Formats: sequence, C-alpha cells, structure tokens
Amino acid sequence: MSEPSPEVYERGRGMDAHNKVMREIRAQKEKRYDPHEPTRVWIDEDNTPDGVYQSLTIILNTGGCRWARAGGCTMCGYVAESVEGGSVSHEALSDQIEVCLDHEEENADEESGLIKIYTSGSFLDEREVPAETRRAVAETFADRDRIVVESLPDFVSREKLADFTGVGLETDVAVGLETATDRVRRDCVNKYFDFEDFVAASEEADAAGAGIKAYLLMKPPFLSEPEAVEDMKRSIRRCAEYAHTVSMNPCNVQRYTMVDELHFRGGYRPPWLWSVAEVLRDTADVDAIVVSDPVGHGSDRGPHNCGECDDRVQTAIKDFDLRQDPTVFEQVSCDCEATWRVVMDEETSYGMPLAR
Repeated sequence: MSEPSPEVYERGRGMDAHNKVMREIRAQKEKRYDPHEPTRVWIDEDNTPDGVYQSLTIILNTGGCRWARAGGCTMCGYVAESVEGGSVSHEALSDQIEVCLDHEEENADEESGLIKIYTSGSFLDEREVPAETRRAVAETFADRDRIVVESLPDFVSREKLADFTGVGLETDVAVGLETATDRVRRDCVNKYFDFEDFVAASEEADAAGAGIKAYLLMKPPFLSEPEAVEDMKRSIRRCAEYAHTVSMNPCNVQRYTMVDELHFRGGYRPPWLWSVAEVLRDTADVDAIVVSDPVGHGSDRGPHNCGECDDRVQTAIKDFDLRQDPTVFEQVSCDCEATWRVVMDEETSYGMPLAR
C-alpha cells in the first residue's frame, strides 16, 4: 500500500471524516439499557498458557468507550449497547457482577477457573470503570486461577494491574490491536494508536507480572479478501513477539456502524470461513496460542461460506482453538472452496466484494 499524504488527516478528512460519519450513524440508536444488568454473560471453554479452562465471560454495561463517543471504530457497535449518560456507578456495576455470578451458579457445575471481563471500551479506563470497582472485582475473583481484562493501550499501567496480580491472580490484558499495520488500523478501522503503543502496553503488563492477549480484526472495511488474509498472517506473526495469545476475530456486521452501512449497499462482505482456516493453518507454527471465534458464523452478517459447510468449518476452528492442531482443517471440504480460491486470486479492494 502507498503511504497517505499529510492532507488525508486534515480536519474534515481522514480520521476526522470517519468520526463525523460514525457519530451520525450512532445517533440512530433508540434502545435504552439497564445499568444494573450486564450486556452479556456466558460460560465457555478457553485455551490459556496454563491449559484449557472453563471460562465465565462477562460484558459489563458501562457508559461506553471514550473513543466511540468521539466517533470510534468502523466495525464496532458495542457502544450502541451502553448506558446513556457516559457513566455507570460503582453500585450498579457491582449489581452486574452479582447477576453474572448468579448466572454461573445456575448454568455451571463448578466455578470457572478463568474470568474474562469486557466492556464496550476499556475496563482499565477509570472514567468507564471506577478504581473502586476494579479493586472490588479483583477481590471477588481472587480465588479463581486467571482473569482477563480488556483495555486500550492508553490505560494499561502496572499500578492498575497490581490490583489483580497482588491477590495472586494470573492476569492478562486483552488489547484490541486489530492489526499490526498502522495504516490499516487508522484508515480501515479508524483506531487512533500505533503499534508502538501496543508494545509499550505489553511492557507495562510485563512489569506488573501480567500477560498480553492481542485481539485482531480479520477483514475490516476497504480490504479485499486476499489483502485481509495477508494482513492477518503478518499481524499474528508480529504480535506473537509480545503476546502469549492472539485472538483473531473475523469481522461481523453490527448495527450502527460504518460496516453496516457498507454491507447494506453491497460494499462489504464478511470474511469467508475458509479464510479463517487458511490463516490459522499458516500461523500454527508461531510461538503463541492463536485462536478465533467467528461470531455469527453462517449468517449473511457474519463470517460464512456457502451455507452448506459453515457449521463443519466452524467446528474445525473451535477444535483448533483447543488443540492447536492444523490437521483438523484436512477433515472438512466443500465445493465452495473453489469459489473462495477464485476470490483469493481475483478480488481487489477497489472492486470488492467479488462474491456474496
């Protein structure tokens, strides 16, 4: 890709233009949310450096991502699920945690060894989650084995992470890096930080005795299928130098986003599941756990193939996540793989998408 000229980032153009469009799209939101109820909570299994754990995943309902209120990422609709007003009290957030603990008690035979806590933005941003709440969460889950908290690089500090490591929890920071390519992150995802900021956050985490889990976005808008695949392969290999786990998230079409607007007009197709398999197969040799969880697989708005093989490929991806064995993809095939290969050979970003 060519380097952009400085004029691209003038007011009214580039990132400023992205933010203006995103604010207009998000203004269409109508639904309101209860600050005492979490956005989502579920029980699953996750691969970690210490083995596979039953996990309790919590998405807290906060006042929303600070960056998203300015405009935000082209693909992210999570801020549309946040509470109005920009903040949620410690008491309300504590109520949300209790709801999640009740869900675990009702739906699991035992306590989960791994706790994963996300928000629509950054758990470590004290404007979104107060320090009092952060410390209370650490105390609540001090008897578990491991915890993952989500944050943009700006808010990662050894002092904040000490709340978790200090009570004996193995702690990971999940950073939404999206890509190791700065231009793709700026121009396709509309995220403001650079790869060097991610590196600095990993150094802060290491100083606190914590680890890094890097989240990547496969196929943001404005990339063709082959460009997206190559970007993920490069990004995973680069992230593996700083993160013990790399989670590649295939883009899905969420409401109140630029991706939604493009998809509605035929200008965006979520990635093929064959592309996910290709990246996982190619990067299986890196010195990190590489996983993927294709949300909405098989649907028009989620990563999909032809509709006939989607569940089989999704099962292989989930199997790979737990076993890290690329031979699982040799067990699935479909006639639509030939169509995907044509897309990989012929699709270009200025003429995409080649196939629906």
